[in-house]
Amino acid sequence: MQARLLLEDGTLFTGLSFGAEGQSAGEVVFNTGITGYQEVLSDPSYCGQIVTMTYPLIGNYGITRDDFEAVRPYIHGFVVRRHEPVPSNWRAEYTLDRLLKEYGIPGISDIDTRMLTRKLRHYGTMKGLLTTGNERIEELQERLLGTTLMRDQVARTSTNSIFSSPGDRERIVLVDFGAKSGILRELTKRGCDVVVVPHDTTADQIRRLKPDGIQLSNGPGDPKDVPQAVTMIQELLGEYPIFGICLGHQLFALACGADTAKLKFGHRGGNHPVKELATNRCYITSQNHGYTVLDDTVAGTKLEVTHINNNDRTIEGLKHTEFPAFSVQYHPEAAPGPFDSSYLFDEFLDMIRAHKKNNPQKPRQAQLAEALRGELQYAQK
Repeated sequence: MQARLLLEDGTLFTGLSFGAEGQSAGEVVFNTGITGYQEVLSDPSYCGQIVTMTYPLIGNYGITRDDFEAVRPYIHGFVVRRHEPVPSNWRAEYTLDRLLKEYGIPGISDIDTRMLTRKLRHYGTMKGLLTTGNERIEELQERLLGTTLMRDQVARTSTNSIFSSPGDRERIVLVDFGAKSGILRELTKRGCDVVVVPHDTTADQIRRLKPDGIQLSNGPGDPKDVPQAVTMIQELLGEYPIFGICLGHQLFALACGADTAKLKFGHRGGNHPVKELATNRCYITSQNHGYTVLDDTVAGTKLEVTHINNNDRTIEGLKHTEFPAFSVQYHPEAAPGPFDSSYLFDEFLDMIRAHKKNNPQKPRQAQLAEALRGELQYAQK
């Protein structure tokens, strides 16, 4: 069956359909990863986007349950040069085509993805419409023109209720803005008692959970579309150690007075070089984001730049100069070959232990007795 991809500048790509039939609109972006298409498909940060894979062969190792980063894929379309319908891998449980059909996601293959990527790099990401229908081009253009890109991706991908992954060490509140399962995996691997909360959880609700530290997750879209999260971070900053990843990094920056802006075509792939300024060490990182913290807005805040992108010099890491809080733009829970960025989770736990040592709490019995005395005094009045 034929499929077509129409861009907002009028460019039309005609190829072959795989996955679900139908029509879907979204922001057309590209990912440069050679492997990891299943992690791309299931990353909630792609919610609302039509993803183009620059590597030409996709689907060759199938789909495996253990490699999902979320309970379901959130992308709006999948664009590849060549779709392999028959996977050849001992771990494969079913095909890419079946996964897309199951969740109603259309795919298109046999188009010039190199040309499409060059266009996006030159002009920037743009709206697109992916369809398997036979509508006239004028109808598709009119429909695409009337399409507005979604702004509520975080609400669509975040958990709706609190749940926990019990552990016997530090209690971490993981604020879910569209979190990848890898973040939860890294925390539980270290024995943390993790409580996952929705994106709109307030500072007081988090305090009642008695956390030792707060993890701000990745997520889709513009950080300025989640203002309540910025307020929450501002209220808790200095009270608990905080570690932000990707969208969490941008929200942390906004909470500290810096600003963010949209990148021309974003950073999406598993091979982005990032330099740690303190050591001059370069890390190869996995990234997926379309926004960045503006360098010239960090001056005047209490933030310090810790990492930069070696390709375009954008900010990749920040830390607070007074409070125990830091963030990175890339994904330390993802392993695009090396595992060397996972040390950041260890640094987070070390920060929590140092904070607790420097800010000792009264024993729980003393806290209860103090609270009870206050209640009795109030009752006597």
